[in-house]
Amino acid sequence: MGAGVMQKSGGGGGKRRRSRRRAVAMSEINVTPFVDVMLVLLIIFMVAAPLMTVGVPVELPKTAANPLPGEQEEPLTITLTADGRIMIQTTETPVDQLVPKLRAIAAERSSQRVFLRADGTLPYELVVQVMGALNAGGFSDIGLVTDIGGPDHGSGQDG
Repeated sequence: MGAGVMQKSGGGGGKRRRSRRRAVAMSEINVTPFVDVMLVLLIIFMVAAPLMTVGVPVELPKTAANPLPGEQEEPLTITLTADGRIMIQTTETPVDQLVPKLRAIAAERSSQRVFLRADGTLPYELVVQVMGALNAGGFSDIGLVTDIGGPDHGSGQDG
């Protein structure tokens, strides 16, 4: 391919015209990097969200009970560890401060549901005492958290 020179017919006498193009500012926004960053953040949050549950390790007892239905508000979780510590979410709470803290939490929440996680090696008396404190603190809907896979006791379901 060759480049040619166009001549203007008329009084130019064969002079070449050079047109200089000025750089024009681009008025469009390139959204591709923005979309890439948003997709990466979406993937990170999708992977990290299930890991944001209460992180106090306890050995839950196994039962054949069906899981409770979920709710809109983040569930309040009380955990009793194997060494007898009481945790509200992930914060350790002394026994004498449990009821006042529960009352303060109950005043801020719309749901009266609370989940109680207790280590399977704890005596039943301690679990019942904490359930009584939950009731005194304003929580009447107490769900006991267990692991699946326990004995079905003849209910006909696989366990």
